[in-house]
Amino acid sequence: MVEPLPHVRDIPPYVPGKPAVPQPGLTTFKLSSNENPYPPLPGVLATAQQAAEAMNRYPDMGCVALYDALATRLGVGTDELAAGTGSVALIYHLLSAYCGIGDEVVHAWRSFEAYPIAITAAGATGVKVPVTADGRHDLSAMAAAITDRTRAVLLCTPNNPTGPALGHAEVATFVAGVPDDVLVVVDEAYLEFVRMADPVDGLALLRGHPNVVLLRTFSKAYGLAGLRVGYAVATPEVAGALRAVALPFGVSSVAQAAAVASLAHEEDLMARVDALVEERDRLVAGITDAGWTVPEPQGNFVWFDLGERTADLAATFGDAGLAVRPFAGEGLRISVGEPEATDRLVALLRTTPPA
Repeated sequence: MVEPLPHVRDIPPYVPGKPAVPQPGLTTFKLSSNENPYPPLPGVLATAQQAAEAMNRYPDMGCVALYDALATRLGVGTDELAAGTGSVALIYHLLSAYCGIGDEVVHAWRSFEAYPIAITAAGATGVKVPVTADGRHDLSAMAAAITDRTRAVLLCTPNNPTGPALGHAEVATFVAGVPDDVLVVVDEAYLEFVRMADPVDGLALLRGHPNVVLLRTFSKAYGLAGLRVGYAVATPEVAGALRAVALPFGVSSVAQAAAVASLAHEEDLMARVDALVEERDRLVAGITDAGWTVPEPQGNFVWFDLGERTADLAATFGDAGLAVRPFAGEGLRISVGEPEATDRLVALLRTTPPA
């Protein structure tokens, strides 16, 4: 029998958010995957449909139109960009290009579920640094965890699933103390939802530190989760390495076209993001009024630290037609969705004691 490499057996499974189970007489809501609840903008949809008419042809492997649009939008060179099937693909590309057996990758925990998977798949060892009691990265502890075996540090801001975001000053101080031969990966999948003083300016960090890599996506704010397109911004050398290890023709023609169209319709899309942020604020106000507390959310989701109550609360929400994302024995992540979903969630919390 042919066996996979030993470390492949150790790869933890990725657990996706599940759809809501139909409930008689109830409209159900999927709040388990941090998706944008709004449908595609008409202009973006029309562009994607037109691109689909040429699905008999391979996509542009060089992502020329997408890189040109992103370069214009961000003020970077096209050689500083690398695209992938969502920002999660860029994590895999990065770790496969820079890490191997015996190398270490430092990251916060609990944080993005894909980090341990991608680290293990690369043959490297993950060094998990616990988040603080309020769900924030402990940057001092993360700095102390860096050794001569460390090849990369992953910063998730806002942190998925706990919610808080890092400030620019604290990240700048952290990056300045990281050795130049260690990559600092700033995962900004929820960048557009941040509303805080001193938000991270990833491009400024990159300009000052060539070991910084930014990861961004069209899945969340731009609502293209089903098309899978994300990108990295890095030095030409790092971006080139990411493109070198990427699966050929990975980002589809439809995804590329929709992403370019989304940048052209960015003002309308960001109006939707503003509406989601307002709904997030309304949700947090309702949660607080119901007697519960959650870490400061800066993404499009909130986090309930529930420990052993997690499964029971997930079942309660599911019975009410609300699909949420449980992390067994830890807590629940609940996406910001439609106003009716917010109303139903808050009503349930009012009848459920927080402890």
